[in-house]
Amino acid sequence: QVQLVESGGGLVQAGGSLRLSCVASGSISSNNVMGWYRQAPGKQRELVATVFSDSSTNYADSVKGRFTISRDNAKNTAYLEMNSLKREDTAVYYCNYRVSWYSSRDYWGQGTQVTVSS
Repeated sequence: QVQLVESGGGLVQAGGSLRLSCVASGSISSNNVMGWYRQAPGKQRELVATVFSDSSTNYADSVKGRFTISRDNAKNTAYLEMNSLKREDTAVYYCNYRVSWYSSRDYWGQGTQVTVSS
């Protein structure tokens, strides 16, 4: 089992920045994949960004150039730095932990609200 605790959400004006953190604990695997997803009201949950154990990353087109995902393996923590926030970034952001890149076994955090006002 893996537990995920997210923090860093909040209310920010358009153009502002926020940094989300996700701390993983429990049975941590060495080649895990961590990622951030988001779900806006009335919409499906969508991938925002993922970071692999070697720190390689991928991003949704909608956040490329504005968001940066990173990780600190020593702290079992993933971060999402969000800059130039837009109203359409408003959503509940969920941390995801996948056991490995080739596994479908994953875990979810409880979610943290990000609200961007105009």
